[in-house]
Amino acid sequence: MPDSQPQPPANPGGDATPPAVVPGDGALVLCGARLADGRTVDVRLSGGHIEAVGTAGSLAPGPRVDLGGYLLLPAPAEPHGHGATALTAEADGPVSYAAEDVQRRATEAALLQLGHGATALRCHVRIGDVQGLRSLEAVLQARRALRGLTDLTAVAVPRLLTGAAGADGLALLRDAVKMGAAVGGCPDLDPDPTGFAETALDLAAEYGCPVDLHTDGSDPARLARLAAMAGGLRPGVTLGPCGGLARLPRDLAVRAAGQLAAAGVTVVCLPQGDCGTLEQRGARVSRCAPVRLLRAAGVRVAAGSGALRDAANPVGRGDPLEAAFLLASHGELRPEEAYEAVSGWARAAMGLPRVRVEAGFPAELLAVRGERVEGVLSMAYSRLVVHKGRVVARTSAVREYCDGSAAAALELPRQSSRGGGEPS
Repeated sequence: MPDSQPQPPANPGGDATPPAVVPGDGALVLCGARLADGRTVDVRLSGGHIEAVGTAGSLAPGPRVDLGGYLLLPAPAEPHGHGATALTAEADGPVSYAAEDVQRRATEAALLQLGHGATALRCHVRIGDVQGLRSLEAVLQARRALRGLTDLTAVAVPRLLTGAAGADGLALLRDAVKMGAAVGGCPDLDPDPTGFAETALDLAAEYGCPVDLHTDGSDPARLARLAAMAGGLRPGVTLGPCGGLARLPRDLAVRAAGQLAAAGVTVVCLPQGDCGTLEQRGARVSRCAPVRLLRAAGVRVAAGSGALRDAANPVGRGDPLEAAFLLASHGELRPEEAYEAVSGWARAAMGLPRVRVEAGFPAELLAVRGERVEGVLSMAYSRLVVHKGRVVARTSAVREYCDGSAAAALELPRQSSRGGGEPS
């Protein structure tokens, strides 16, 4: 039963008694799940992968999770988070960047996003200034603490990379890469944006690590130079949030999109709003990148959440399904494509293997109360999250209405009073 349907007060069951979390790392069977293609199946997980998918009731018994009434999907991923500054919007006084506070925020943010379904998270972290590498070290410590629950990776974001002022930033970025971070930064904020991008790309090529740069994308000439430099670099280049592309004249935006596509660059848009890393003078106009235009040009586009209740967005939720909802509701993508932007396309942007609900694929899954992707994006309240074949998070929502004649008169679907809260 969808979460929005009435429930009688006599039985607050339904999602009050959601699928049980089965502990352990052995084989697990997800029973009676609905897939996006309409089939109802059992899915057996083992060794962190999907071992088998069969018709409902066909797989051998063992530890089981009943997913009747749930839609089973590849898990989302978060390609653009800011865990070091998350959850600071309501701070009294200056934000603390003590290592223990950064680690706590990064951990809490990752767990919140895991509860939403994201089993992998890319966290952009400032380096330099008075903090040096301390914030990055704290995020990497959070990564170690979260191992087995979610995969957290870091992107080091220096302020400057060129000239005498950028020498320290380059040295810190090199150290950050040696610690395991990807190369990041904001070319738009450097006095020499092209020199910044060239330095970042050269360093990534030297160490064979990903590049994920912040840019507004509002300067077509600068974007063209960046695309030309990025072309052919492996393991790849990601840009975001590129909201400025939506403010360009259409012909310039189409030309820029073609250049990004030819270079194999991935764009991560932020439908929920900017992330605050792109500090600009005066009023900031935040707008999502033109996803439909980019996709039409052949650009790989993923969607992220950006700010999570920090100064850039004090109400940011960090919910991939909300990002997909916004893309679909604004007409940028169809609902299925919008979900793919926060799941398959997001995982590809992060260099992660593809997930399908088929044998042999990684067991990175999200079960959401509902029947179709459209309904899930509209009312995605109750969720069960699987990471490496293990149930790692569960959110259950209960909606109750007082007794009344309206529901009975209309014969709306109701929760039965049978044990276990099974739909009638």
